[in-house]
Amino acid sequence: RQQKWKSSVSTQAKMPPCDFVPEKYESYPYERMQKIREQNIAPSLRTYYKKPLLLHQGHMQWLFDHEGRRYLDLFAGIVTVSVGHCHPKVTMATQKQLARLWHTTNIYMYPAIHEYAEKLTSLFPDPLKVVYLTNSGSEANDLAMFMARLHTRNFDIISLRGGYHGGSPYTLGLTSLTPYKHGVANGFGCTATMLPDVFRGPWGGSHCRDSPVQTVRKCSCTEGACLAKDQYIEQFKDTLNTSVPKTVAGFIAEPIQGVNGAVQYPRNFLKEAYQLIRERGGLCISDEVQTGFGRTGSHFWGFQTHGVVPDIVTLAKGIGNGFPMAAVVTTKGIS
Repeated sequence: RQQKWKSSVSTQAKMPPCDFVPEKYESYPYERMQKIREQNIAPSLRTYYKKPLLLHQGHMQWLFDHEGRRYLDLFAGIVTVSVGHCHPKVTMATQKQLARLWHTTNIYMYPAIHEYAEKLTSLFPDPLKVVYLTNSGSEANDLAMFMARLHTRNFDIISLRGGYHGGSPYTLGLTSLTPYKHGVANGFGCTATMLPDVFRGPWGGSHCRDSPVQTVRKCSCTEGACLAKDQYIEQFKDTLNTSVPKTVAGFIAEPIQGVNGAVQYPRNFLKEAYQLIRERGGLCISDEVQTGFGRTGSHFWGFQTHGVVPDIVTLAKGIGNGFPMAAVVTTKGIS
């Protein structure tokens, strides 16, 4: 008779302790919330799980639902809440500002904007010292595209397959993921090229990227010589030689792809891709919406992990810890 093996190690996950007590939930019952969702909320705003969470309150790394259940937010609200939900310091600063002034037009000066612009640009290498503040990542990438086209007087922009750069009509041309595409005309002047993915792509393996545990496939690359990178660069050159004019407006890429599944490129791919774009008169745009503000761990900006300096950088999500804020950082010459 076969005996069942029993492990002496507990596999039941245990939540770390928490002394925060959430407020009592006093809004509509769950069933009414579901009905409102079905009747009054646009269906494109999808929920996850058979019984979606009805979240009620947040505190630092914790979230609480309508029944008081506690959840550990391991994903920071999709890499947005960089320093925790309702962080006391951020909350205090927000309340202080709202009590002083909510809005003024940009034809006047306001101290906080100037102070922030100086502090933000001090974190960038030269010549990235000019900032435009916007409201969302899509708006930031819209503006980056517009600036690249105006500055270069070219039109075509290249992005990577699998990239997510926004859901506005303008940025949908850069976004290259089927769930975000719709059966309407978009993307005029935008070309998606092969994604240099050493995990799912045709070339690459454990020596090609910085997280080898994610790549079980072995490769023959050696230190300082990545064969996969060479193959993907050839595909990049093929796009430049066949799918766009001789001159382009720019190239946009996330330092690590986010929505497409934390895809890292072969070492030195971005460096060589930037050089090829600049040889054709284009600007290089780094979409730091999901990688900026230290979220890669080793550097403050994702592009720094590739040893490159972009011409334009776009920021959102973590810039305001969930507050609707974004930015475009560029050079004096481009601005």
